[in-house]
Amino acid sequence: MEIITRLDELNINNKTAIAMGKFDGIHLGHKKLLGKILEQKQDGLKACVFTFEPSPEEFFVGHTVRQLFTRNEKRRAFEKLGVDILVEFPLTEATAATDPEDFVRDILCGDLKAVYIAAGSDVSFGDKGRGDQHLLRNLSKELGFELDLIEKVMLDGTEVSSTRVRNEVADGNMAEVKRLLGTEYSISGIVEHGRHIGHTIGVPTVNILPPNNKLLPPFGVYSSIVVIDDKEYAGMTNIGRKPTISEKEAVGVETYIYDFDEDVYGKGLTVRLKEFLRPEMKFDSIEDLKKQIESDLKRAAN
Repeated sequence: MEIITRLDELNINNKTAIAMGKFDGIHLGHKKLLGKILEQKQDGLKACVFTFEPSPEEFFVGHTVRQLFTRNEKRRAFEKLGVDILVEFPLTEATAATDPEDFVRDILCGDLKAVYIAAGSDVSFGDKGRGDQHLLRNLSKELGFELDLIEKVMLDGTEVSSTRVRNEVADGNMAEVKRLLGTEYSISGIVEHGRHIGHTIGVPTVNILPPNNKLLPPFGVYSSIVVIDDKEYAGMTNIGRKPTISEKEAVGVETYIYDFDEDVYGKGLTVRLKEFLRPEMKFDSIEDLKKQIESDLKRAAN
């Protein structure tokens, strides 16, 4: 997958089918939109995702917004889906002030060779968000691109949105999150050395430190699926600060992998959370912690 992050990289040679959006959650609504451009590959078009970096929320609010999918997680997800080109359009004071018509004419159709554009019915772009579906519809006739406006996906009578997903993640409702995303909520990172307490009590774990801007569910223990080198393993994951060990621990994601004894330090790992089992707790002793972990392991295995 080609990744474009700078304005001087925008000029490409192939005709494209472009999906416009923030894609901050890659939920069922986003996947419906992405499916439209992936279908166009059958007609020889390159499937292109057009999004913004930083996100409009972060840019206009002026501080970090915790992400459902980090930048790297989004890249991996798009590539896995079959996207050919990812445009992470640099959002600055100057680019945010781009005239909406110039944005479509010069960037989407000129630089990116769009002949098909898919967007949500509430799409907005350009200076003060003045670009909308009506402008796209009018310009599609003049510039000769096909426009596909996608209606919202509804579940249980309510729109599937990133806000809805965020709320469910914050509440630890991982089964509902899976319904909205179409897959389990995941956290990715590089396996790092921890304190090796797990080894001393016979429950070895792998540890990753989530990025600071990753939205985490409530601290506690979860049944999980662990993905290493594209292979899946059953696991049990603790998210939190491990208060029994120390009050000063950084927030970590610590996972016991069933029937697994390979050395994976330094490797990339993805944890997909299945079910919230219990909140994080502080125990009076390591022995009490060990007994609880053994109980958790039996529950998570079922």
